[in-house]
Amino acid sequence: MKNKSFAVIGLGQFGMTLAVTLAESDCDVLAIDDKEENIEEISEKVTYAVKADVREPGILKALGVQNVDVAIIAVAENLEASISATMQAKDLGVPFVVAKSMNSLHGRILDKIGADKIIYPEQSMGLRVARNLMSGGYLDVFELSSEFSIAEFAIPESWIGKSLVELNVRECFHINIIGVKQGENVTVDLKPSEPLPEHCSVIAIGKNKDLNASSEGLRS
Repeated sequence: MKNKSFAVIGLGQFGMTLAVTLAESDCDVLAIDDKEENIEEISEKVTYAVKADVREPGILKALGVQNVDVAIIAVAENLEASISATMQAKDLGVPFVVAKSMNSLHGRILDKIGADKIIYPEQSMGLRVARNLMSGGYLDVFELSSEFSIAEFAIPESWIGKSLVELNVRECFHINIIGVKQGENVTVDLKPSEPLPEHCSVIAIGKNKDLNASSEGLRS
């Protein structure tokens, strides 16, 4: 991601968080919004921030959006602005255009006018929260697809001091352990013969049905 350039259009909570996170990851970020207060809030945190109405024909070209690697259309509540910004970005030849959608109809329109990826933040977060609530044994669940997820769970007491070879998780639960988290530190280059430490959480990947089925076993 380093050294890539992004245009984030629309600085609501979603766009603001996205722009700042990208900038903190050493990416060049052009932030665009029609509200002066949003521009003032983010101006010191991104490469360049400008107040503009994206419904104005040719405005994105004037701002140099054609020079970025990725354009993220984060303004969804205003349908006209969302469609106009997406069309302008595609017409300018931006390699990858991501557009935020409020609902399926909006998403279909964005798809028709050429958005490369359409995201539904509220829907995605709702699914994630629901999965977390349903799988009480997990600290977090990130859905990769309708079939696969990554789940984080506190290490069961019976696992402490045992290695992945001893536990044979793949055979017993049909899931794969891909990382161990201690505090803010995550280790992904796991040694199968190394004992798992106390006070950690384990990150697993697998089919949703296997992760759900293993939940009770992981807590026992």
